[in-house]
Amino acid sequence: MSANPHLGIRQTQTQRLMLNRRIMASLGVLRADAAGLTRYLEEQAAQNPQLRVEPAPPPAAGEWLPRWRHVLGQVLGQGFNAGGGGDAALAQSAAPSLMAHVSARIEALFPAARAREIAFALAEALEPSGWLGRDTKVLAAELHCTAAEIGAVLAQLQQMEPAGLFARNLAECLRLQLAESGQMDAVFAVVLDNLDLLAKGDLDRLGRLALVDHSEMLRRFRIIRGLNPKPGTQFEGFATEPLREPDLLVRLEAGKWQVALNRSALPSLHIEKTVAGGAAGGAAGGVAGAGSAGALAQARVLGRMVEARSVTLLRVAREVMQRQHAALTGGPGALVPLTMAEVGAALELAESTVSRVVAGASLDTPLGTFWLFAMWSQPLGR
Repeated sequence: MSANPHLGIRQTQTQRLMLNRRIMASLGVLRADAAGLTRYLEEQAAQNPQLRVEPAPPPAAGEWLPRWRHVLGQVLGQGFNAGGGGDAALAQSAAPSLMAHVSARIEALFPAARAREIAFALAEALEPSGWLGRDTKVLAAELHCTAAEIGAVLAQLQQMEPAGLFARNLAECLRLQLAESGQMDAVFAVVLDNLDLLAKGDLDRLGRLALVDHSEMLRRFRIIRGLNPKPGTQFEGFATEPLREPDLLVRLEAGKWQVALNRSALPSLHIEKTVAGGAAGGAAGGVAGAGSAGALAQARVLGRMVEARSVTLLRVAREVMQRQHAALTGGPGALVPLTMAEVGAALELAESTVSRVVAGASLDTPLGTFWLFAMWSQPLGR
């Protein structure tokens, strides 16, 4: 009895289709940022009973990102002025790109000459952080206007994107961002009125004041931690959008720059190794499973994809930061010539692999949060 040639053709086509889908899934995982990868893993877990996704653990109380250190020091009594603009040493003219952004919006928002004059005076008082560096009462006296006039103009300026610009202190900066995202409520009002407790990590006392339990206060802490205390810095050099968890953390420890994955940005992926009865639905990489055994195999494939993505991202980031460490203190002007081909050669990776893994990745550093691909010789195509 001769074999059916059509059966072999169909089997080969099925195998090719599965391989192509797996390759596409692998490339998608490689180029995904933390938020995109989280959504993908949740979708896969909803279809595959052998996959379980647990939310990322909340950061430990007091575990702040580098960009928070200066402003939290102010809150704890090192120069914080609730009625002014913070550390006087930082009250310098804002970066040109920030001023260009603000000036263009002022022209559009204030057709009346007097209001526009007040708005530009407030803009000239901006620090690079995006906060006001001068007391509005002093400005009102210089401009010969009333507190109500300057307050009305300031309220309009504070509606400008990114949220938090023209804040007079940290609490107001965070309040503007929470209001813009629709999250401001009575609990956050208590938190913002007691930022010294938040800076110390005293979440239990904060919870008692806000009448919420510890787990809820941890959730609020994580939201606050994801805000940008210096919204003006996104206009500097190689900054990125503020409202996101970075994929990587870069810190100076014992005189050396250390790069680590931000574990609080990604959920945990667990594979249920015991094969349960019944058929599995969809599976990792979009390939239909043949029962629970097939779902388990595909869950393991997805687990290896995620692990490979983490390992590759960390290897590339460490190699890049080893070469570009001067930019972590000197800014984009300190970048040295570097190409993705050079990084790929050093790590024995294809240039396309390097390109994909840095595409959506961001780093949090003492200078702020910025894209990993901004660390090449010509950041952001400038």
